[in-house]
Amino acid sequence: MSDMLVKLYTLPPLEDALAIARRHDVTVRRALTPEKPHILAWAAEHFPGWAAEIDVALGRLPVACFIALRDRQIVGFACHDATCKNFFGPEGVLDAVQGQGVGRALLLAALHAQREAGYAYAIIGSAGPTAFYEKTVGAVTIEGSSPGIYAGMLSVQSPRTHPT
Repeated sequence: MSDMLVKLYTLPPLEDALAIARRHDVTVRRALTPEKPHILAWAAEHFPGWAAEIDVALGRLPVACFIALRDRQIVGFACHDATCKNFFGPEGVLDAVQGQGVGRALLLAALHAQREAGYAYAIIGSAGPTAFYEKTVGAVTIEGSSPGIYAGMLSVQSPRTHPT
């Protein structure tokens, strides 16, 4: 998958997206460092491939991970500056809340935070739902960016056994 580029100086308003999520009883906010063990346990269960990046985002100051909560339970997250500076992602939302504006609110919360940190543009690394990013924030594909920074990345493989 290719990376995408977002102009942070033309983002839609954050408050509108947060209000839509609130109509579905979902609150989006920056995670707190003391919540790290709970968030990482939740991520290991629901989005295990992204737990390392979430861990890094939770260790930044200010924390670079936003969470979505319903009834004090995590239903989604979005991070920035985890794999590389100026990168948005990863982001994940439980199936139960998809279509309720939660992903949009998380995306905009993280991108607005990047803009407040002084970035003019953000890169969505190895963007999955490109149509969502195009529609929501006007992201455009960066040609020739696949596999980009992920080229040669280690992957977990099952241990090999030696023949006896």
